[in-house]
Amino acid sequence: MKVKIHTLFEYLLETTEAEPEAFLGFSLSQSPVLGDFIDALDPALSLDWNGRSFRGVSELRAHVLRQAGLETQCSLDDVLITAGAAEANYLALRQLLEQGDEIIVEKPGWPQAEVIAKAEGAVIKTVNRDENNAWQLPLDQLKEAVTPKTKVIFLTNPNNPTGRLFTTAELLEIVDIARSVGAWLIVDEVYAGLEWNAERAPSIAGLYERGITTGSVSKALGLQGLRTGWMICPDPDLIMDAVILRENSSEIMNILGETIAEIALRPERYAPALRVARAEGRANLEMLDHFIADQPLLSWTPPDAGLIGLAQLADALDGDHLAKSMLAPPYRTFLLPGSAYDLQHHIRVGVGGGNAAKLPLALTRLARFLSTCEQSS
Repeated sequence: MKVKIHTLFEYLLETTEAEPEAFLGFSLSQSPVLGDFIDALDPALSLDWNGRSFRGVSELRAHVLRQAGLETQCSLDDVLITAGAAEANYLALRQLLEQGDEIIVEKPGWPQAEVIAKAEGAVIKTVNRDENNAWQLPLDQLKEAVTPKTKVIFLTNPNNPTGRLFTTAELLEIVDIARSVGAWLIVDEVYAGLEWNAERAPSIAGLYERGITTGSVSKALGLQGLRTGWMICPDPDLIMDAVILRENSSEIMNILGETIAEIALRPERYAPALRVARAEGRANLEMLDHFIADQPLLSWTPPDAGLIGLAQLADALDGDHLAKSMLAPPYRTFLLPGSAYDLQHHIRVGVGGGNAAKLPLALTRLARFLSTCEQSS
């Protein structure tokens, strides 16, 4: 069945050439530049992949396990390097789902799983996060949703886009729910490492024999352009099936991307980069939180982790109208409408991008737009 575009990607395509002057929608940390890695790059590096593991550069896979806290629970062969977390999710979902299988997804959540499930002819069941309870996922409803036909449960932790973080106890309960019907449990961890008030949650690949952890260097490290991510799973057949499936899509590793990612994840570089990303993210989140508190037409639950969150609009406001109005002159400011997550009276706000995002300018312009809305109401 044909893969249909999801609303989030459709909006990004529509606005590609808008050339905004400020951003309230950056979802990743400020991006490094190539020069930051030149000192560690070998000019004699071969860009051929012959003689290398089909699973990816071994040193990079070791770093992936280390940053996920899985170095004593998983082996290098449990890691497959992919073209970002998106490819990791695709490889897992594409090989696991068949027509008639059930998949459970969260809403709001990363829409990729639902798009692929529809194309595969799977039955999609949704568990809605509770906005009135700080976007908590109601685990009693998750338990009610599973059946013997449930093949996959797909979640994000931290949640993308609300920033809600599962506790260890919640993850263990989710594992029990998945194990009760033998379902695979995929947890996308692209925002892991940017926790604001808690420790990083344990990765699902270390908690469950059918747990699949996906992640990348895109968000916390700002290295989205490398297109380097990973899948971690203790089931050797699943990893090998993913290797075979990838052979028929992107085929094999991105040598330069993996090499730079390996450098970025070296402990002596990763820890300082994460400290900078956390400091910048925390400062911007505090700025945004104060801004929303002063706006009568906005409210939100600040994220536990990550660089994005959902702000609720007053009933009279529509997220699509607000986002498109803000992108047009005189505001020229990018943010994402909540309709990307089936939430018409919300907007997704992001605080990444560093100085280039011009967050203070974006907030000034949003305040000006909201004041016109108040005056006309």
